[in-house]
Amino acid sequence: MASEVTDNKHKDFTANWVTTSKFLFYLHLVCFAVFLFGACAKLYTQRYKGKPDIEVQSSSKYTPEYK
Repeated sequence: MASEVTDNKHKDFTANWVTTSKFLFYLHLVCFAVFLFGACAKLYTQRYKGKPDIEVQSSSKYTPEYK
């Protein structure tokens, strides 16, 4: 009874550094793209809507007008 040993080194993530480095490189690219998209989307939703129409008291203007 000979025990058979299955060689799974070509399928192992930790044994092949070439496929591991490629996978980690693409994983970093995808994570960076998702982070960049999320940041841009958040900035777009919180964007400046324009100059609000604020009524300033006449006594606090550059040339004040008193009653």
